[in-house]
Amino acid sequence: MDMTAKTVLITGASRGIGAETARVFAAQGARVGLMARSDGAIKTLAAEIGEQAVALPCDVTDYASVAAAVAAFGPVDVLINNAGVIEPISHLATADPAGWGHAIDINVKGVFNGMRAVLPAMIAAGGGSILTISSGAAHNPIEAWSHYCASKAAANMMTRCLHLENAGDGIRAIGLSPGTVATQMQREIKASGINPVSELAWEDHIPADWPARALLWMCSADADEFCGHEISLREDAIRARAGLV
Repeated sequence: MDMTAKTVLITGASRGIGAETARVFAAQGARVGLMARSDGAIKTLAAEIGEQAVALPCDVTDYASVAAAVAAFGPVDVLINNAGVIEPISHLATADPAGWGHAIDINVKGVFNGMRAVLPAMIAAGGGSILTISSGAAHNPIEAWSHYCASKAAANMMTRCLHLENAGDGIRAIGLSPGTVATQMQREIKASGINPVSELAWEDHIPADWPARALLWMCSADADEFCGHEISLREDAIRARAGLV
């Protein structure tokens, strides 16, 4: 899909799905804004990609920081809410309240902050796409993942609310549940050894460029039927439509 002259803002762009998404969209001509707390990592990635990429150090839990990054980047055609954490993995009875709350700040407030920061200009421009990384954990309880399950369920509901409120303004709100992906997060899950997900072999996970390529397809009219909903990369039919075969 040709993304020439399109602007794409990606949270959590320093590694994993976020970094691969930046590479995939830039390869199709997009100007990409790389948002993350890891200043050095996004600057390295921006240098790798070239002049199409802009490093935007940012804390997604702080609205002022997100708004400043959006203002520095300029009008956004596509926002990809990718920033998210799985730590601290812990049972509810022993969970650290501060750590649990910080995960909610990133996984929930970070999604809201991104949406809120880009929406006014996006609406004024006649529309745009807001794509949010979700998870099967949004729909099913998983041992020691109360923070992650709750936060992904909240992010899924925000996508649905955004569609309800702003589909008429040309806003395409879609969630993507990629399944398990071969990223650092899966290494953290593996190290916990707590639930069945931690027992999966590395080769069971899909490569990070699969969700990145799916996100690119989600910007096309072929994905319009999923606006207000969540797409699962576990489905063979979706993989085929996204070119992941």
